Amino acid sequence: MLDLLIDRFHDTRFMAMLLAAIAAAATAYTLVSPFFAGEGLQKRMKAVASERERMRLRERERMNRTEKVALRQTPKQFIQKTVEDFNLSKWLAQEEARDKLVMAGYRGQSPYMTFLFFRLVMPITFFIGAVLYVFVISHMEQTALMKAGMCLGATWAGMQAPMLFLKNAIQKRQLQIRRAFPDALDLLLICIESGMSIEAAFRKVSQEIGSQSIALAEELTLTTAELSYLQDRKTAYENLAKRTGIEGVKSVCLALQQAERYGTPIGATLRVMAQENRDMRMNEAEKKAAALPPKLTVPMIVFFLPVLFVVILGPTGIKVAAYMN
Repeated sequence: MLDLLIDRFHDTRFMAMLLAAIAAAATAYTLVSPFFAGEGLQKRMKAVASERERMRLRERERMNRTEKVALRQTPKQFIQKTVEDFNLSKWLAQEEARDKLVMAGYRGQSPYMTFLFFRLVMPITFFIGAVLYVFVISHMEQTALMKAGMCLGATWAGMQAPMLFLKNAIQKRQLQIRRAFPDALDLLLICIESGMSIEAAFRKVSQEIGSQSIALAEELTLTTAELSYLQDRKTAYENLAKRTGIEGVKSVCLALQQAERYGTPIGATLRVMAQENRDMRMNEAEKKAAALPPKLTVPMIVFFLPVLFVVILGPTGIKVAAYMN
């Protein structure tokens, strides 16, 4: 059998027929494959569209749940009683804190009550913890004045802890809004140029942008409500800029106010602002990319160079040690 196969492969006529059959099969496959590829592409596109619709519905449901929780919170009885008994709204109240709570996404009276409660509790907790650690647990060999200073420093840290938490929450929320805002402007421009009113355009964009940023969808939803019910649209735009605290959003709101006041086309304004926000997002990404090499210098020196020295000089050191012994 093996000899027969070898003879066949040495037969010129058989090899020509075999190669011709392979070429014919390849040609037929090349001609027929585009028809099957088209059907496969349609199936994949249909699957992607259905999956995108499912994701969009899921994000909308999660956004609705988030809005319900955020907008219908009521302060807990213990926290509310503590704030009212100690009259914290008089001694610890700050108008800046209300604005920061709104920028962080905490609306209503309940987050403000909780903030005042922790403004009272955190310094006391930090002070008691510092006293227990300094005077009871650690047995530090320091002067009493130094120990008292450490306890006062811990108390000051407890006073700043709620504000630091708010700043961190604001930064995260602003980053999420800033990343999705150029895409929202593009969608808003498409809706405006298709003939929608500004209220309908904001409503449509708030529904579509929820898959990228729930925070931005929530802000646009509130702006839609304010555009519908407030007497002056300028107030709605100012509130949007105040709630977000982002320069790009402030510029867009100011441009919309001017377009509303002077009657300039909103589409042209949105096109320019969308391009500027995309450029700002790209510049921010390039800035982070440019700052990466200096940040990697210290880890490379600490972790990579010692390993390289061991790999390169290790065999030489072993040979020198063996030669000296």
